[in-house]
Amino acid sequence: FSDLHVTAGARNDFGVETIGGLERCIRHLGALDRPPDLLVASGDLVDLGLTEEYARLRELLAAVAVPLCLMPGNHDRRAPLRQVFAGHDYLGGGRMHYHRDVRGLRVIALDTVIEGQDGGDLDEPQLRWLDGVLGGEPAMPALIFMHHPPAATGFSRMDRIAMAPGSAERLGAVVERHPQVKAVLCGHVHRGVQGLWRGALLSVCPSTAFQAKLRLGAGRFEADLNEAPAYQLHHWDGRALVTHTVTV
Repeated sequence: FSDLHVTAGARNDFGVETIGGLERCIRHLGALDRPPDLLVASGDLVDLGLTEEYARLRELLAAVAVPLCLMPGNHDRRAPLRQVFAGHDYLGGGRMHYHRDVRGLRVIALDTVIEGQDGGDLDEPQLRWLDGVLGGEPAMPALIFMHHPPAATGFSRMDRIAMAPGSAERLGAVVERHPQVKAVLCGHVHRGVQGLWRGALLSVCPSTAFQAKLRLGAGRFEADLNEAPAYQLHHWDGRALVTHTVTV
């Protein structure tokens, strides 16, 4: 799941009721023939970073019956997120980066958030940590999750608030050093986007709340209320990764 934008009120600043889309995605996930091994919620969990929004998010996610990992996006605030989800010890202190090993696949979460800003970056401690986590198990295939894409999508409004170029370059060097990285999986754009980046799949997950109108080149960010909420399912069979974008 990505870009949930859970609100405390009825609608967000774009006039969108975001809760219904998340509930539809949760119901669809729960009805799958085979439940996932892990659900990653990859940022913009709530809309304004408020404690009451995280409390509502916790209530909604209580319906999810599979293991859950949370990550922050630019709309999130670390302190209230940690406060409300106090049982999620992996969120730690400082920037929220961690990894989980699932069925022979290393799932890595990075924290690209600069609190108070829309764009993102990766600090040197995280990049060194990532290099070490990948270097420690070079034979284990890995997925890297983070909120901000490290490459331009052509959607200029979102490309202006993507990952800082220097951070993207340094991350790319790490990914190239470790060919076991199968994919870099992001959110932020509110559209499904696929590409090849530094030898790995780059996949941007659409939003459970609302999609953005497709405007390549100039144009403002605007919600498209005709497009359905969506999420991604990543299928790993031990040899190959296949990603399904699921609209609900």
